[in-house]
Amino acid sequence: MMTYTANEMDTEEPGGQSDALYDRFPSAGRGVWTHISDVDWNDWRWQLRNRITTLEQLGKLLPLTNEERLGVQLAGKHLALAITPYFFNLIDTANPDCPIRRQVVPRVEETTTAPWEMIDPCGEDEHMVAPGLVHRYPDRVLFLVTDRCASYCRYCTRSRVVSGVGEQHLHTDFSEALNYIRSHKEVRDVLLSGGDPLLFSDERLDQLLSQLRAIKHIEFLRIGTRIPIFLPQRITPELCAMLRKYHPLWMSIHTNHPKEATHEVREACGRLADAGIPLGNQTVLLRGVNDDVSVMKSLMQKLLMMRVRPYYIYQCDLIKGTHHLRTSVRKGLEIMEALRGHTTGYAVPQYVIDAPGGGGKVPIGPEYVLAHDKQRVIIRNYEGKVFEYPELNDSQGVPPSPCETGAETALSDTHNAEKEHGCHCKT
Repeated sequence: MMTYTANEMDTEEPGGQSDALYDRFPSAGRGVWTHISDVDWNDWRWQLRNRITTLEQLGKLLPLTNEERLGVQLAGKHLALAITPYFFNLIDTANPDCPIRRQVVPRVEETTTAPWEMIDPCGEDEHMVAPGLVHRYPDRVLFLVTDRCASYCRYCTRSRVVSGVGEQHLHTDFSEALNYIRSHKEVRDVLLSGGDPLLFSDERLDQLLSQLRAIKHIEFLRIGTRIPIFLPQRITPELCAMLRKYHPLWMSIHTNHPKEATHEVREACGRLADAGIPLGNQTVLLRGVNDDVSVMKSLMQKLLMMRVRPYYIYQCDLIKGTHHLRTSVRKGLEIMEALRGHTTGYAVPQYVIDAPGGGGKVPIGPEYVLAHDKQRVIIRNYEGKVFEYPELNDSQGVPPSPCETGAETALSDTHNAEKEHGCHCKT
């Protein structure tokens, strides 16, 4: 395994931008782990072995609120507690409302279920065609390859199976899942998720990807992961070299707050991008984390600087015990309104609701079409200015070509006259 010192992991930025970029993307630091060697700290396996997983560990590092203490005590019955040392260093230990803290530290509110919340809000179990394989959309499948993550998000859509302490247990049958994919030629896209597929060893992930790539009708592969955010040490040159064998291979990462965009994460995303892997980001809209226009805009802009394209903003799924983290759809629309036109289009993701019960992703957004009839479309721009665009009435057919109207001859005559006159001016 290749390891690095902090300096060796730095790369010289073109144009002498190192200092400015470092200010925008500060390191997470070492926190209470300053005594740990560079070799250990940058070893992803060391990070996993030393995760914070108990009330005793967390209490020594963080002054817990009553809500957090009770939440941690009950976490073993719902969704396990696990935080990597690296990611823990992003928590403001003096602020109970820290947006990083709200994502990973359990709270007692998780034990309260709102009437509209569900165990399986996306209806994945209903569409499971083999143990661990979900076929909900016509040409693509979701392959749940593991139930473990580097750290556990408290709003996890699959908390029923993830971490091993939920209501259900994931028992993926890899042989049956692969046979299903082989026999269904309409499947062209396979998304590996879980849990987090990048927790697999290079060798195990290599084997799985090679089996999928050997299926002729599979056009491309995707990996859904939060490893680059929770555990950037995992994104080694060896991993990237292995992944690049399986192009076209895409990766969706999961970032929720600009504070997560650290020097380490930017470097990890750079290694993936240099390996030719297109990167997209999925953000979940969360109360007290990113339900703020300035926070969300900052995150989207920093993602682009990390060579990551903002892909989705998800309205928080109706998963049991997440009401305290859910914000209104109105707030999401307000954020989208403040992004479109006010920053580069590449920084504007699609805002979606995963329709409860398995309806799939439904895009929603502010209304820019004010009126629409057979003659015209009335639209507004991001400034609120109103414009009219002519509508083509299909019943009138396609407008005639210049050949049919004689316009071509008229244009030719005009061109010849201009040549004789020697004039190329335009009226």
